[in-house]
Amino acid sequence: MNKKLIISDLSLDFGKDKNNRKILSNINFDLEESEIGCILGPSGCGKTSLLRAIAGFENIISGTILKDGVCISNSLENISVQNRKMGMVFQDYALFPNMDIKSNIAFGLKGMTKADKEARVNYLLKLVNLDKHKDKYPHELSGGEQQRVALIRALAPSPEIILLDEPFSNIDADIKEDLVTDVRVLLKELSITSIIVTHDQYEAFNIADKVAIMNNGKIEQIGNAYDIYHKPVNKFVADFIGLGVFVPIVKNENGIFETPLGLLDKNKFHKDEMKYKNLEMLLRPDDIIHNDESSTKAIVIEKQFRGAEFLYKLLYNDKYPLLCYAPSHHDHRIGESIGIELEIEHYVIFEK
Repeated sequence: MNKKLIISDLSLDFGKDKNNRKILSNINFDLEESEIGCILGPSGCGKTSLLRAIAGFENIISGTILKDGVCISNSLENISVQNRKMGMVFQDYALFPNMDIKSNIAFGLKGMTKADKEARVNYLLKLVNLDKHKDKYPHELSGGEQQRVALIRALAPSPEIILLDEPFSNIDADIKEDLVTDVRVLLKELSITSIIVTHDQYEAFNIADKVAIMNNGKIEQIGNAYDIYHKPVNKFVADFIGLGVFVPIVKNENGIFETPLGLLDKNKFHKDEMKYKNLEMLLRPDDIIHNDESSTKAIVIEKQFRGAEFLYKLLYNDKYPLLCYAPSHHDHRIGESIGIELEIEHYVIFEK
């Protein structure tokens, strides 16, 4: 497939912050035609600044942005926002309150006949099941409906790339999951190359083909959801994604690596990991299996009911905190001792 967007060694500087670091530093990221990418990271890490640079709202100090092989940004020139053929959906939707829904969507349609505009608006409204609401005003719609309108308004002029800045942050949790799925289906159906900015990893994992983890103005890791969760490249990514705890690894007198919970399989180590003496292992809740018959016990110190399951916070050997999922019919008391066993498919090991 052809590369739709290529960002190479991009840096952005607003005069540097109090720690004397750039807002964005040496960013490399690319998307293929129709691919959905996500920039994921904590607040203040530079996600929105990167999106604004891609859109053309910010001038970069070094590096390049290529769209369809043509440079649209470098340190010397910056193609104007209106000439980039990109649509943008803002966090607050930015709908015009004094216009009805059909007029909001038609606003960006220039050089079209009235009939063509109406056909385009009706087509998009049907795609998101809002055709019965076209004569309403934004305040008469729910948050999820307003978000759909904001999205199809950005899609109306047929942009080649759509940029979405925290698009689901103002949506109620009970409808967010369905809305995220609906938006992914819509973007795929229209074959629109997309970049979404979010701090919510579950949004990122549910909507994106490719996720870039950002921290302090740099990209830490790029990959699909599975690899980022199971194969984090550093401790920041391991801590930021999912839940987990770290336990120490020691090499015993027989040269075998072990954790407080037992021996490890050296065949699951990478060669470079085995040369270090001071190591630690990431344990996810799904690495700890609850088994009433196990002779290995841990004490329940906290628990969260999640419907089909409990998330237990445990203390092993009076020293090591662990996390464990268990089916919700295993309802154990705080302070109770329960059986556990280690079942790790992937070893995630870092030098301590």
